[in-house]
Amino acid sequence: MKTPLDIPDTTLSETEGSMFRILKTSSLKSGLPPGTPIHVGQQQSEDINIRVIDYDQTSYNTITPDNPEECAIYQGKQTVTWINVDGLHQVDIIEKLCSCFKLHSLTVEDILNTTQRPKLDVFDEYLFLVLKMQTYNTETQRVDMEQVSFVLGKNYLLSFQEKTGDTFDGVRTRISNNKGRIRKMKTDYLLYALLDSIIDNYFSVLEKIGEEIEFIEEELVTNPLPETLGKIHILKREMILLRRSVWPLREVINSLVRDEEIDLISEAIYFYMKDLYDHTIQIIETIETFRDIISGMLDIYLSSISNRMNEVMKVLTIFAAIFIPLTFIAGLYGMNFNTVTSPLNMPELSWYYGYPFAIGIMLATAGVMILFFKKKKWF
Repeated sequence: MKTPLDIPDTTLSETEGSMFRILKTSSLKSGLPPGTPIHVGQQQSEDINIRVIDYDQTSYNTITPDNPEECAIYQGKQTVTWINVDGLHQVDIIEKLCSCFKLHSLTVEDILNTTQRPKLDVFDEYLFLVLKMQTYNTETQRVDMEQVSFVLGKNYLLSFQEKTGDTFDGVRTRISNNKGRIRKMKTDYLLYALLDSIIDNYFSVLEKIGEEIEFIEEELVTNPLPETLGKIHILKREMILLRRSVWPLREVINSLVRDEEIDLISEAIYFYMKDLYDHTIQIIETIETFRDIISGMLDIYLSSISNRMNEVMKVLTIFAAIFIPLTFIAGLYGMNFNTVTSPLNMPELSWYYGYPFAIGIMLATAGVMILFFKKKKWF
């Protein structure tokens, strides 16, 4: 029997990692039996953090267990139990926790593989759901992506995250303060609340990206630089990642709404899931709009650079056009023919005012050409 493996992947720590790198990392699992627990993702230095929130309409408890085996007692309780795990790099801990809730080996494998496409798997005793959580990093002005896995049981909900930090603080506050209906509902409503938090944060990310698009558009019109082109390519790459995260999510939410064989989702929750589906469609439409705008920004950049080049060429052409007749005049009077021996008499060469006369002709010619150019509105 093969021992659990842990394959670190530093290439996935940045959202701009290419598809080739992701596929290259996933190929490390080639040849291993299905269900082999392997961590594919960014390696973390911190220990895995497990936090348990157990509640019902009248009670609320939060616990940080010392080992995953302590979570087994919550499987048969009548209260609602939310077990959140921050960190996936310690494979043995994830395995022990999953074995407490009798999760399928393929489910454990998918939890540890952070390159999963958003999907929904329906088992006899639980639902397994994978999606991407997007957050906007204000320091780097980039979109950070993290995989979140949910296991929904009858009275429990397991959530697995790659690292500490999420968008669930509002849900935790509502549970602890007993606000709204969350303490009156079951685990399916808790799943809805967490999904709603993730999807709502997509709107926040898109709002930040929209502000960045407006800034780059203004920069394109006023002063396009080579750095501007780099910003456009980064935005384009981020929109591709967002699209890859949201399009499959639409299918997942749609399955939760329309699949009547899912007993763990009550009929009352279907209306909330339908609202999530509508939000997902709105996010997709916004992403497609931003993609069209960003594609147009590349054309605007090329047009702006071309216009700047045309302006430079126009100025140089005007200078060249002015100096062409001046060069002819200077060349004509620079031939230095002798007025005595030459068959053609050039009295200007020996005239006292010949030099000022030639300069005057040049200035007059240049002035006439400048007036002509202005009349034609060429500059």
